[in-house]
Amino acid sequence: MSQSHRDDLVISYYRVRQALGLLGLLLPVLLIVGGWMSAGGVEPSISDYYHTLLRDIFVGVMTAIAIFLIAYPGHHRETGEVFSDDRLTTFAGLAALGVAFFPNENRLRIELLESPAQLILGHRLAAMGHYASATIFLLLLGLLCLRKFARTAKPARRRIYRTCGWTILVMTAGVVVASWFKIKGPAAPQAIVNDYMLVLWFEAIAIWAFAVAWLTKGRADLMLARVVPKRVLDQRRG
Repeated sequence: MSQSHRDDLVISYYRVRQALGLLGLLLPVLLIVGGWMSAGGVEPSISDYYHTLLRDIFVGVMTAIAIFLIAYPGHHRETGEVFSDDRLTTFAGLAALGVAFFPNENRLRIELLESPAQLILGHRLAAMGHYASATIFLLLLGLLCLRKFARTAKPARRRIYRTCGWTILVMTAGVVVASWFKIKGPAAPQAIVNDYMLVLWFEAIAIWAFAVAWLTKGRADLMLARVVPKRVLDQRRG
C-alpha cells in the first residue's frame, strides 16, 4: 500500500471517529433543547424522548452511532488482550441498536404507535431489553476508553481517555442507582432524583465523555496522518 493510501485510510478513521464524537455531543443537546421548544419541558431521561415528538432524532442518532461503531475496524488484537477493538465496537454498536429499538416504559401512559419490539416482546420485556442494552453500551464505551484508547496514547491524551472512561463508568453507576430510586426508592430520595433530573444528566455526561474521547482519538489520528509523511520526506532528504 502506498503512503498516500495509508494517509487516506487514517483520515477515513479520523472522520469516523469525529462523526461519532459529534453525534455524541449533539444527541443530548438536540433532545433537551428540542423538547423544551416543542413541549415546554425536559424529560427525566434521554430514553424518555422516545415517547415524544423527538423519537425520530433519538432513534436516528442512536442508529447512526451504532452503524459507525459496527463498521469501525480499529486495531488488531494484541498479545494478552481478550477482545480486539473491532469486537468491542461491534458489541457496543449492537447494544446501541438495542437502545434505539427497545423502548423503555412510557411514563406518560399516552397511547402511541407501538414499536415492533413492543408488539413482539410486550412492553415489559422491551423495556428490560432497553435497560440491558443501555448498560452494556455505556460499559463497553468506558472499557474502550480505559483499555484501548489509553493503551498506546501519549501521556496527555492518555489522561483524557482515562478521565472519559472513568466518567462514563461512574455516570453509568449513577444512572443505575438513580433509576432504582426513581422507580422504587423512598419518597425523599425519589423526589431529589426527579426534581434534579439526575438520570438525564448522568446519561448526558456519560454520552459527552464518550464524545470527547472519540473526538480526541480522531484528532490524534489526523495529526499522525500529517506528521508521518513529513518524517518520510525528511528521511528521504537526509
